Amino acid sequence: MGPIRVILLPGSVLPAEPAYGALIRALGPHVEAVAKDLELYAGDAPPQGWSLDTEIDGVLREADARGWQTFHLVGYSGGGAAALAFAAKHPDRLLSLGLLEPAWAGDWDWSPAHAQLWKQYEQLETLPPEQFMAAFMRLGVKPDVVLPPPPDPPPPWMAKRPAGIRAFLQTFKTYDLDRARLAAFRQPVFFALGGLSNPDDHGEVATRLSRVFFPDFHVEVFPHRHHFDPPHRIEPERLAGLLKRHWEQAETAFQPQHGVT
Repeated sequence: MGPIRVILLPGSVLPAEPAYGALIRALGPHVEAVAKDLELYAGDAPPQGWSLDTEIDGVLREADARGWQTFHLVGYSGGGAAALAFAAKHPDRLLSLGLLEPAWAGDWDWSPAHAQLWKQYEQLETLPPEQFMAAFMRLGVKPDVVLPPPPDPPPPWMAKRPAGIRAFLQTFKTYDLDRARLAAFRQPVFFALGGLSNPDDHGEVATRLSRVFFPDFHVEVFPHRHHFDPPHRIEPERLAGLLKRHWEQAETAFQPQHGVT
């Protein structure tokens, strides 16, 4: 078996390299991991007509440029939403799927608590930039979690983030994620969940995906982590071990059907 090939998609805040640098180092030399930035931030403003399909096309270009017919895909938060959309449209390209608290708010018959939470997310769109990020972060965690202060001075890339997050909120209202195709996805799915994250958000997404969609689904809880100190940054060694085991099992199970090229 050759090196494990994986594409890592970041969330809507941190760029790919600072998001995944520690995890890539922990994965070691036998994993060919590519931390790919979101197409959303390729320019100074979100691309015209941007949607999750834009991110799908970016992943395809990345894999094709490397000659990867099949690979593993991991996505965090907004990147997790893009990974879900990719799995629905191109399941034949994936050996496995990794979801690190993926964001999702499509039309899925959510619980009243989740639906109410997403009304609060939608209300963020009216806030000025100086209030937006703090309010956005507060919704993602349990009420008693103490969030870190924003960096001072903020890094240059931070100026793009409110518009990027708003673009995600908009596409969640209209994007048609094919539930039947998700239910037909047979490759293993790994889900990392922070014990201090908002259970009405990320906890419900994990529950819904495990019960309704993926037949081969494993949730790993990180009790002391939350959405803004996620395991890929704070506990990279533990997550690396879990992911490598997940990928190795997936390649053993699916190599005859897919081939690993």
